[in-house]
Amino acid sequence: MKKLFASFLSLSLALVSCSLLQPKPTPTSTPPTAPLETPWDDRSIFEAGLVESEQPTLAQLDGASVYHLDFEIADDLFHVTGAEEVRYTNTETVSLNEVHFRLFPNILGGKMTVSNLTVDGQSVIPKYSLQNSLMVVPLSKPLEPGQSITLSMQYAVTVPQTVDLNYGVLAYFEDVLALAHAYPMICVYDDEGWNAEIPPQSGDVTYADTAFFLVRVTAPKELTLVMSGREVSRAEAGQNQVVVVANGPARDFYLAASPEYEEVFQTEGEVTIRSFAPEDLSGGAEFALEIASKAIRVFNERYAPYPYTEFDIVATPTLALGIEYPGLIAIADRIYDVDDEYGGAPTNVYLESTVVHEVGHQWFYGLVGDDQLDDPWLDESLTQFVTLQYYEDEYGADGAEGFRSSLESRWARVGNADIPIGLPVADYSGVEYSAIVYGRGPLFFVALKEEMGPEVFDDFLKKYAETFSWEIATPGGMQSLAEEQCSCDLQPIFEKWVYPP
Repeated sequence: MKKLFASFLSLSLALVSCSLLQPKPTPTSTPPTAPLETPWDDRSIFEAGLVESEQPTLAQLDGASVYHLDFEIADDLFHVTGAEEVRYTNTETVSLNEVHFRLFPNILGGKMTVSNLTVDGQSVIPKYSLQNSLMVVPLSKPLEPGQSITLSMQYAVTVPQTVDLNYGVLAYFEDVLALAHAYPMICVYDDEGWNAEIPPQSGDVTYADTAFFLVRVTAPKELTLVMSGREVSRAEAGQNQVVVVANGPARDFYLAASPEYEEVFQTEGEVTIRSFAPEDLSGGAEFALEIASKAIRVFNERYAPYPYTEFDIVATPTLALGIEYPGLIAIADRIYDVDDEYGGAPTNVYLESTVVHEVGHQWFYGLVGDDQLDDPWLDESLTQFVTLQYYEDEYGADGAEGFRSSLESRWARVGNADIPIGLPVADYSGVEYSAIVYGRGPLFFVALKEEMGPEVFDDFLKKYAETFSWEIATPGGMQSLAEEQCSCDLQPIFEKWVYPP
């Protein structure tokens, strides 16, 4: 996520658009078939959403959770009811006596309630903690390694009508519905056990394993829906539309909707890139489209192929400049007027750096996961670095210097203090988090590249993306892989930049 991410660059770029108006699918007059009844082990419905090189992944990822979700969006657009059935498999080496779910709306200014909870068809009464954002589901008998259970529930969400908390990731505001983390989400089980905490306001909210999502959304017909995943079917039911999407492998599901959205699109290789914004922001929508296409091209070559056949960009009133989700990024609508200025610089400068950063997260957060609350540098600092790499590849040394100067300016806000970049979000003050994770952090990767040598470092990042693809990376895992690639001891440089004394 961009925490008010801003790049003070001296670049200008003429917008050259090769976008087209996207034809709307013609809805059928009968309800869609019932893809939510797809067998748990049948992953064929996800195949069309993956580029060819990524499709073999469907035969892997044994034990990844599979979510079947139903959302019904009310006419007022801020009340949502849902149903969830999820197949959870114990992939750990220990037996589990309970399963933990996050109910994020309860700490994002809204409200979520859960009812009719069952485990393998048997009613269960859960326990709640962390301000009702953690739901603990007890199991009648231990779930042994390799065993699976099916949990079912119904839920209701009241969406806040403000963007005051966590940048408005969950909000109905200015005729836009942003529906982030709006379903009960299974926690990660790691070396800390079930990993859950109240996230600080300055950082990302979720820490999630790879899963598969089959989602049916019922919503007023006048809404344009922008969702993670690939559309499977579409139908009309009275005054509503019923749309089913398949999303996976992925770490989350996100939806944005508005009656004002217009769409433009273009292709980059196997990927269709779609950009959504109100008509009066069409210039920004087309510019974002062009930048995303270039960024995907750069990152495809440098790190790994972008995994999905679709990538969406949507303008929302978020207080962050940009927020990343699997296969989709939300960009603040206030930086869409490319003929204006924002923060003392041309708006298109902010829009370009923001879009590139969020596209970069598709590799480092999406493809390669991490604990975003305890190790934010593994995705945010690295994504800032890959944004710097984009500017170098697209504009040469001078273009990269402009972005690098913005990183140095961030770090200077705390007097270039040698504060470790590897602290949890909660251990930084507001100004420190921005200055260290977004400023000093990417400069660590610049130093690491100099230490390892450019060619060895580039090979390392490719190997990093491959090794931790769809997994959870750790600081130790990154360091070990880097040392393996360079056949050198990197402990001194990691101690200097990353680890607390």
